[in-house]
Amino acid sequence: MTRKLLAAARAATTIAASMLAATMALAAPPAGAPATKARLDALYEAEWQRWLREDPTLATSVGDHRYDDRWPDLSPAALERSAALDRRALARITSIGSAGLSAADRTTYDVVRTEFERRVAVAPFKPYLYAISHLGSLQSATSPQSANEIAEIAPFATVTDYDHWIARLRGFGALTDQVTELLRIGIREGRTQPRAIMERIEPQLAAQRVADPDESPFYSPFKHIPESVPPAERARLRAQGRAAIETVVLPAFARFQRFFEETYLPSCRDTIGISATPDGAAYYRQLIAYHTTVRRTPEQIHDVGLAEVARIRAEMDRVIEQVGFTGSFRDFAHMLRTDPKFFYTDPQDLLHGYMVIAKGIDPNLVKLFGRLPRTPYGVRPVPQTSAPNTTTAYYQPLASDGSRAGYYYVNLYQPEARPKWEMEVLTAHEAVPGHHLQIALQYENAGHVPMIRRMADFTAYVEGWALYAESLGADLGLYTDPYQRFGQLTYDMWRAVRLVVDTGIHAQGWSRQQAIDYFMANAPKSELDITNEIDRYIAWPGQALAYKTGQLEILELRERARRALGPSFDIREFHDVVLATGAVPLPILERTVDRWLAEKRAAAAAPH
Repeated sequence: MTRKLLAAARAATTIAASMLAATMALAAPPAGAPATKARLDALYEAEWQRWLREDPTLATSVGDHRYDDRWPDLSPAALERSAALDRRALARITSIGSAGLSAADRTTYDVVRTEFERRVAVAPFKPYLYAISHLGSLQSATSPQSANEIAEIAPFATVTDYDHWIARLRGFGALTDQVTELLRIGIREGRTQPRAIMERIEPQLAAQRVADPDESPFYSPFKHIPESVPPAERARLRAQGRAAIETVVLPAFARFQRFFEETYLPSCRDTIGISATPDGAAYYRQLIAYHTTVRRTPEQIHDVGLAEVARIRAEMDRVIEQVGFTGSFRDFAHMLRTDPKFFYTDPQDLLHGYMVIAKGIDPNLVKLFGRLPRTPYGVRPVPQTSAPNTTTAYYQPLASDGSRAGYYYVNLYQPEARPKWEMEVLTAHEAVPGHHLQIALQYENAGHVPMIRRMADFTAYVEGWALYAESLGADLGLYTDPYQRFGQLTYDMWRAVRLVVDTGIHAQGWSRQQAIDYFMANAPKSELDITNEIDRYIAWPGQALAYKTGQLEILELRERARRALGPSFDIREFHDVVLATGAVPLPILERTVDRWLAEKRAAAAAPH
């Protein structure tokens, strides 16, 4: 799941002072309307700091390096304590209320309150008992917040940075044992993962069981210690890192692999839908609300998906007719999946192709946006440890102080399975005008909103924007080739299919093969990608529903604005309004756009 990001670490004295001020403000606020804002601001800061303390990998990912020497405490007691503190924070926010706040501060209040409401709502279903996934856990990850891939975004410039990593390596055994205990509890309570996706983990574990510590992915930072570190220190760091891997990390993986193969995997369920677990149907409904930020039933979402599949399929048929293809849709899809002209054979050529597309978009952004981010982004290959089991690409956000650029990670594994016709739309989604543009602007909004809101990560907004951004490609010099246009439709179809198969799997009892077959019949993505996607939906119930839900909301708001403003509608202004909020729940985005439209209408009606 997309993580929240923060600026680089403040000095310890500054943190201590801010925490003291927060405590005092909560205890004895001044009287009057400013008191409400003061109490809320103090509470927001205190809770954000708590989240960083509780999840050191989150802190590392956001550029706060005070906790780089440790892992999260995943003991049942710590997790219950965190849930209790979330409930207490929500009660405090509710008791303070929003009376007298400005419109901007009311938006922040609603955003933060919604975040706590959804955390509290899912907690009774014990999501932490599903503590392992082929998408991210001890053994591998698509996001760098898991296990060895935290090294992708941790700093490695000073001796202290390396000492922190060594401390993390020494603490890895305790982390592994905590995850094992959570999985044991999950077995007792019937809250296990499906066997179909757990079978993917065995080769991931095997890849971590190296004979030589130097070949462990955890050792990779020690292979490139900066020359600024004295030679004697470089030797010490390498020796201690190697020893920590040999005596802690590798034995931890050996213990975990035995537990996984002998105990967990045999206890996994044969079903794939979350509704088959205790309180699973209610849990799925809550996950829908968590990820989409709107209250809709699985049946409603399923029906929207079917309608979108039909609409997009009609557009696809028009492109097929345009290129003069005379076979069936299935034949056309097969041709797109197999014709060598649509594929690179060299991974480096594939990487270069992505780089060319990414940088070709940049000069055209001014056509659609009044405000653009200052922070750059780069293109990197997905790490080899994750590439075989992860999606085609993902975005790793920047550090909001500019100390680390954003990165667009592209999967170079089996380039012969990664078609050229999807590269433009994928880049529009993950880089610009999608994730990088939106998230960079959000993080650059320094000083205007508290960190707990500035780092918000509402999937329906973040992924909804990125999917919406795909449709803007034609205005950015993309999709000039009909096959690239078909690629854009394929990606739109991909997200529409998600609405159908996710609800099918988790609410209607669909089998894994049924979901794969439906996907294959409606989108020409490769079978490798489709299988990975279906397994992702199985492992991550409800998350995939957020993309289409958010995109359709933004499209509806744009059409509402176009109708309301007529000839005075400016797409650049509309985009700036949508992006100015940062990640917010969809009802708050709707309220923001409606307020803007009301202000525009009032200004137009005023005498000049």
